[in-house]
Amino acid sequence: MNRLDADAPINGDLDERVAVDIEKLDWTPSPSGRVWRKRLHRVGPAESGQVTSVVRYNPGAEFPLHDHPEGEEILVLDGVFSDEHGDWPAGTWLLNPEGFRHAPFSRDGCLLFVKLRQAAGLARDHVEAQTEQMEWEATEVRGLERKQLASQPAFEDSTFLERWSPNVDLGERGYKGGAEIFVMKGQFSDESGEYGEGCWLRLPGGTRHRPKTMAGCTLYVKFGGVLALRSA
Repeated sequence: MNRLDADAPINGDLDERVAVDIEKLDWTPSPSGRVWRKRLHRVGPAESGQVTSVVRYNPGAEFPLHDHPEGEEILVLDGVFSDEHGDWPAGTWLLNPEGFRHAPFSRDGCLLFVKLRQAAGLARDHVEAQTEQMEWEATEVRGLERKQLASQPAFEDSTFLERWSPNVDLGERGYKGGAEIFVMKGQFSDESGEYGEGCWLRLPGGTRHRPKTMAGCTLYVKFGGVLALRSA
């Protein structure tokens, strides 16, 4: 593959609704050779663009000390992710804002959902959320509970974990600023299809749909973040 091919955008048109099943993607190596990625979205250079990925660290994998221009989000899906600031087990959500530096590694291997260059702003808080220790909070929608991960008044985006009870129809749901959804457990559906564990959706601003679930599901949901993305 030449450099031009390597830098080609992945799901870079922000006006398109995108749904990706990570089970249908191949793992590709990072430059380290011991960290592997499935890239869901990327705009910009292959190793320094704005990117959303599922990332797998092999046991003993590590990266040298580096910073994160425009910020970084990490949701630990399995195993333990570590850096010099701590050990982060499955269920941890990290927001590392601009100016944050670390040298990440994993002793026994881990699986992560990662968003790079999608949390710009020096005023953002650094967040270390141990979501397994957080209580689910009821919402105004029957059968929908949330854990709030981040919402700062100065920024358009807000991030939650959501849990939908079995046999729930949420009715019509709209996303003025767009939304991203990653299915952590279970399954849901809408007029456009069915989405099981490991599916990632990006819904453009103004999208409306009627989601429902038979078995129940747990989701990562980011509202308004599409506004900050760069289109190809």
